[in-house]
Amino acid sequence: MRITNGLVFDLEKGFSEKDLCTDGTVISSESTDETVIDASGCYVIPGLVDVHFHGCVGEDFSDATPEGLQAMADYELSEGVAYICPAGMTLPEEQLSPICKNAAAHREKQASGAELVGLHLEGPFLSSAKKGAQNSDFLHDPDIPMLRRLQSDAKGLVKLVTVAPEQPGAMEFIRTATAEGIHVSVGHTIADYDTASAAFAAGADHATHLYNGMPSLHHREPGVIGAARDDEKVMPEIICDGIHVHGSVIRATFAMFGAERMILISDSLRATGMPDGEYPFGGQMIEVHGNRATLLGHPETLAGSVTSLMGCMRQAVKFGIPLADAVRAASYNPAKSIGMENRFGSLEKGKDATCILLDKETLAIQKMIFRGNVVN
Repeated sequence: MRITNGLVFDLEKGFSEKDLCTDGTVISSESTDETVIDASGCYVIPGLVDVHFHGCVGEDFSDATPEGLQAMADYELSEGVAYICPAGMTLPEEQLSPICKNAAAHREKQASGAELVGLHLEGPFLSSAKKGAQNSDFLHDPDIPMLRRLQSDAKGLVKLVTVAPEQPGAMEFIRTATAEGIHVSVGHTIADYDTASAAFAAGADHATHLYNGMPSLHHREPGVIGAARDDEKVMPEIICDGIHVHGSVIRATFAMFGAERMILISDSLRATGMPDGEYPFGGQMIEVHGNRATLLGHPETLAGSVTSLMGCMRQAVKFGIPLADAVRAASYNPAKSIGMENRFGSLEKGKDATCILLDKETLAIQKMIFRGNVVN
């Protein structure tokens, strides 16, 4: 396949007009068949990568049903999200275990839709003071034996785990999890600068939905945000749905961390792609009005978002983030954050032949190629 006349995303140059060729399921220097796709009037970008979302189209990862996970994968691919690392909730181990087993079974089946490349344990190793929409009944101190059992259930798919570093045993947990190949993210925490810095020094390299679920950045108490900024290996997630973080702060955060470190996430809930109403979430109920989701009866407590990652990327551009930076933050950077950037996340020779043609004016999806096949 040869894709011609488009502006192709490049990690170094931003966008350049050139042909993009595929050889079966990978990007190559020459096309191996006669198929030609005219991308005139389009940007050509990598398939997006979401390392933090809970659900969509009425389904939730924590429901642990095969049909629900399949529906989520199908919807995500239709939205340009080709690779998914869905997040579980703060739940007891007897519920987290089937969630992990369901992910492993889905991965082995390799059905249609976005590829499940990992999973994110957002709970239960969190602080009750910053639990947000997580259920405090099921919070648990950091526990390596539990993590190992869940990793075994997931057949190695646990790529990310969120931890509040001020909790008992957290530092040893971080060191051990990192040594065992699991990326640790700091989040849902009241950690101060020194504690967060110690967590990053111990191996944590990720920050869960920056600003949300942690102390604010203060000029005398910089907290997690300041500590993340000062450790150059740390990659912060940010929810750019137009609700969770103000546009000015989105711009300031990209400037503060640099586009090469930022990760756009959706943190989307089962209500994404659904009408307004009430929906279950981690043993609680949420209510959705427009693109705002809150705990039922607690309108001051934001839950996740009801916007897909593609919608968040478009919102970042509306906020003034250059398109190339927004694309990188929704593709290459999240892939890098879970150690999979050598396979996908950019349009380089030898990587997955997965790309999206976006209208230059509206950023609407015109066509999508997933592993060398046109799927949309």
